[in-house]
Amino acid sequence: MNVNPGGAQSAPLLKEKAYAAIRQAIMDEVFPPGGFLSEKKLIDFLGMSKTPIKSALDRLESEGFVTVSPKQGVLIRELSVAKARDMFELREAIECFVCARVAGRLRPQALDALRGSLARQREAAAAGDEIAFTREDIAFHTLLCASAGNAEFETLMQNYQSHLYRFTLGVLRRVPDRMRAAIDDHAEIVDLLAAGAAEDAADRMRAHLDFGKKVLTG
Repeated sequence: MNVNPGGAQSAPLLKEKAYAAIRQAIMDEVFPPGGFLSEKKLIDFLGMSKTPIKSALDRLESEGFVTVSPKQGVLIRELSVAKARDMFELREAIECFVCARVAGRLRPQALDALRGSLARQREAAAAGDEIAFTREDIAFHTLLCASAGNAEFETLMQNYQSHLYRFTLGVLRRVPDRMRAAIDDHAEIVDLLAAGAAEDAADRMRAHLDFGKKVLTG
């Protein structure tokens, strides 16, 4: 992966490119959790020198994605059970509240956006594209939170995008046919929201999130 094919670029730009490329590779499990990366592998992967790579790794280490060891290299940190539990409990508190709040009150454009996301989820599942599905899964939940009209809910979901991505992909890759089951869950939640079934929608969301939590935390 050569991110610098056109010649010299400024150091800040290279640092950002290195950070974005390594982070995405970790999130997509191109670099799987628990694995080690050598400096040479990263140089070959990115097609750039050590300096921007070191800067990117320092930032990724501060964000909890990697641990850098002078002797062992770069360790891709495993998904933390405690972090997964805390994140799913936070999501449950917010998203179940949102379901109860917006049931029967969704604006037509919000409902159309959720159904559009469902269509894209089905396309990704039909293609067997876990990466595309993961992105659309997160978009669906973010759209739902945005529909409540509470800016703080939407901000929280945006701030945790990278963690949501890793957790969602982790569940997909641990559970056979999870994409289809998740779509069924999402579709049922949308139907319940459209019908104004607040309690049922909240309960369905709780069960949906609880499944993911159990897969990742045991």
